[in-house]
Amino acid sequence: MRRIIIPWIALLALVLRAENLPPIDAQRLARAILQQLVEINTTDSAGSTTLAAEAMSARLKSAGLRPEDVRVLVPEAAPKRGNMVARLRGSGELKPVLLLAHLDVVEARAEDWSVPPFQFLERGGYFYGRGVSDDKSMASIWVATLIRLMQERFRPRRDLIVALTAGEESGKDNGADWLVNMHRGLIDAGLCLNEGGSGQLKNGKMLLNGVQAAEKVYVTFALEAHNRGGHSSQPRKDNAIYELAQGLVRLSQFEFPVRLNGITREFFLRTAATLEGQPAADMAAVAEGTTDSQVIRRLAAQPYLNALLRTTCVATEVQAGHAENALPQSARAVVNCRLLPDDDAGTVKEMIRQVVNDPEMQITVIEPAKASPPSPIEPAVFGAIEKVTGSLWPGVPVVPLMSTGATDALYLRRAGIPTYGISGIFADVDDVREHGRDERVGVKEYYEGEEFLYRLVKLLSM
Repeated sequence: MRRIIIPWIALLALVLRAENLPPIDAQRLARAILQQLVEINTTDSAGSTTLAAEAMSARLKSAGLRPEDVRVLVPEAAPKRGNMVARLRGSGELKPVLLLAHLDVVEARAEDWSVPPFQFLERGGYFYGRGVSDDKSMASIWVATLIRLMQERFRPRRDLIVALTAGEESGKDNGADWLVNMHRGLIDAGLCLNEGGSGQLKNGKMLLNGVQAAEKVYVTFALEAHNRGGHSSQPRKDNAIYELAQGLVRLSQFEFPVRLNGITREFFLRTAATLEGQPAADMAAVAEGTTDSQVIRRLAAQPYLNALLRTTCVATEVQAGHAENALPQSARAVVNCRLLPDDDAGTVKEMIRQVVNDPEMQITVIEPAKASPPSPIEPAVFGAIEKVTGSLWPGVPVVPLMSTGATDALYLRRAGIPTYGISGIFADVDDVREHGRDERVGVKEYYEGEEFLYRLVKLLSM
């Protein structure tokens, strides 16, 4: 009997796993699109998102999308920073859904990788190549999903708009910002799905399906100390390097106050339910508003959780002096801050001034803050995400996230379009390779993400 049961259990597991995947033809299409995108260099230095946008435009037109509904939009001053906007028309009963992904990728030096970064490779259950996880997987899935829906002759109640953009990684010639300001009518939508959220794995176990509903606000300051300098053979106490260093040490020892918002409170509350022991108790306690310093200290020991709890500022660059035999006349540090969405940059600047405690220190803004209001935890949106998540991965919780980094959701949220980062592509929390060496995404996880996003888009547009 045992010999009969075990093969049937194994077969059942395979059947259940297959139900999580798209049809073979849909898998092949998405894979081919991902390969094409990876092998088009879209770095800021040597690449072109225009070529990638044109390639995706050609695919959609070949699949039957009307030429007037597919546009490649290129800023006049940035010919290599093109964007694509495509629209699958529905009945128009509801406002459109915008499906956003960026085409540009960070730099990748071949000598730093064990595989060619701009050559798509499948090996050992992973797809390798620059951009496979950030953000060409999502771009390929959006294009494949639009084609799949056209093949099914699906008529949504909302128009479905795919926008593939430039400049997210470099911040230069940003496509999402440019589209909002110059072509708002082409991308105006009732809601947007974007990168920023993902499924989390640890030791092969699915922990949660994360939905980015907020992100911290990026702002950078310069701290500068100046004095008259002189000959290094006659040192004085008023040394610009020492003055700057003392201020930075004080800043390194300072912690901004803990303050949760609706998104982070839900994150800690829902994540606590997936854990056990002290970590679960600490997360539940902080979600309930504890001021226990021991609880906060234990959570803040993890840099990611610390960044969710408070505004953070850190020195990232230092320049000082002009000669080895001269007293420095100036010393300058760059301090990068990531503010909680409701924090004020002017207040943070004043707090830095107080912490540094040097009235002669100059503090100026290098990169000003751009407010990024959180998107609401909309029941219709989160309900759809929970329904699709439950159908594919029973028991996996859906958890709202606040990104500690920045995405193009900033520009959509500022324009009044609620934006949610969600991919359904699970990745190991201890093997993060975005922007790094040998970037990769699991093959099974990619295809499951494809099926997840296909079902989610269909559900939100019915």
